[in-house]
Order: sequence, then structure tokens, then C-alpha cells
Amino acid sequence: MTSIRLAIVGLGKIARDQHLGAIEATSGIDLVAVASRNAKLDGVACFSDIEDLLASGIAIDAVSLCTPPQGRFSQAKAALYAGKHVMLEKPPGATLSEVYALEALAKSKGLSLFSTWHSRAAAAVEPARALLGQRKIRSLSVEWKEDVRHWHPGQAWIWEPGGLGVFDPGINALSIVTRIMPETFHLVASQLTFPANRAAPIAASLSFETASGIPVGAEFDWRQTGPQTWDIRVETEEGSVVLTHGGSRLFVDGEPRMVEEDKEYSNLYRDFVSLVAKGASDTDFSPLVHVADAFMLGRRIQTEAFED
Repeated sequence: MTSIRLAIVGLGKIARDQHLGAIEATSGIDLVAVASRNAKLDGVACFSDIEDLLASGIAIDAVSLCTPPQGRFSQAKAALYAGKHVMLEKPPGATLSEVYALEALAKSKGLSLFSTWHSRAAAAVEPARALLGQRKIRSLSVEWKEDVRHWHPGQAWIWEPGGLGVFDPGINALSIVTRIMPETFHLVASQLTFPANRAAPIAASLSFETASGIPVGAEFDWRQTGPQTWDIRVETEEGSVVLTHGGSRLFVDGEPRMVEEDKEYSNLYRDFVSLVAKGASDTDFSPLVHVADAFMLGRRIQTEAFED
């Protein structure tokens, strides 16, 4: 198989921080073009938007959409209608109906659609999943707290409808939990804290339970300064299983089992190359389903205005 000729759409913070280096480090895929309203990249063809890119006639096989979720549906649809495989940065879209529509469209065109969850690609996730499949779980709790001013400076879209607010990082935790839990779970209570001047929440407190009654709790907050917290703690009858640092480190019964450097995005592009080669898709939208449920059941609490 020849290398996939890839175009990135949206050359913002996440593309520069994660995607560019991961593409360069991954065999079987080459970056040949970029579409961005406000940025250019040396050494590749540059366009102002995906429409100009697709109309240019430049030879590409796939696009990686790194734009905000609002408006991404039209970009993904255009790429699929043009016969291009599509990789979606998380979250895969602004609504459930649009991502399921993209799934159906990709299938009808015989193209690969990859709904990525970068935190699932962290080093400790699969070992934790295998371990929990052998233990009897009593409870699971998530503490996912970070400083929005550090990670999302000046990104106004994230506070608008469809931007998800604190669920932009919180969905990373949910992507891990939906992967490592041996059984499904559903939301039973949701408390969402909104700044007085924002349309998206800055904090969330969620309670879930599995079909067998195992409690699952999650606390998300965007107001934490200093050290950041991305922890998932599972209590089992055999002892504790703890993932820290966003899923890159694993502690079993209090002892370190795995400490790895961040290779999440390299792993994602490796998987995308494999999906395209097989003519397959990966469209697990369950983390977005849980976020949608959180808004549906959410009890709204208003807090002071937030300015970044």
C-alpha cells in the first residue's frame, strides 16, 4: 500500500501541538495539504477552507478535521462526498444526529470514518481494561480537573452551544471509562455549573450506574490552577486500579505498573492507516452519548462570570 496523502483542515492549537508531530512520526501517511482560514504551513499546499482544497484538484486520499465541532458536519460531509476518508478530532461533532449521519454516509460511500478518542490511545488504558475484565468491580470514580486558561486560551468557540465547555476535557475521561468498564453504564444524575456569561458549563458532577448497579461518579472542573488532575480510580474486591496523568500511568494495588510518555496521537494515526488499509471504520460515539445525557438530565447552577 502506498502512503495515504493527507490534508489537515484547521491548523489551530491542537493541530500544531499534537497532529503535525504525530503525522511526521507515523509511517504510511504523508501530510500534503492544509486548509485553514488564518494559518499556513511551509512545505505543503495551503488553502483557506475545505471547499477550496477539494476544488483545487490536488491529489489527497484523506482529511483530518481539527476544527471546532460546530460546523464540522458540513466539512466531513464534503470530504466524504468527494471520496476522501475522514478522521475526526474529538468530540466527533456538535450533535448525535449529525455524527450518526456521517457514519451512514461513510458506509454508503465505502470510505473509512475514524471518530478518534485520543485519551483511549494512552498507554495504560488497554492494560487497565484487561485487568478489570478479571476483577470484580465495586465502584469507579473520576476526578478530571484542569485550568481552562492554560489549555484553551482565547478559544471562544468552546463556550458556545456545541463547544461542550468542561466536557471538552471531560469527554476524554468518559472515553476511557467506556473502554475499560466490562459493562455499560447510564447516567442517573447530573449537576452542571454555568458561568453567568457563558453558554457552556465550567464544572459538572455526574452520577452513573451500571446495569448490575455498580456506581460510577465523575467530577469535572475547569477552574483548577497549579497541578492538574486527570485520574480514574476503580475499587475492586481484589484491590485498587488507578489511572493517572490522563491514562498514561497505571497503579495496581498501590504499586506502579506502567509509566509511559504521551504517544496518543501517534497511536491514532497508526490506527487510521490500518483502518484505511482494511476499508474499515471506527465510530464509537458512546462518550458523546453520555455527554448528551448529562445535558438532558442536567440541573443548572449559575456561578460568577468567567473571563479568560
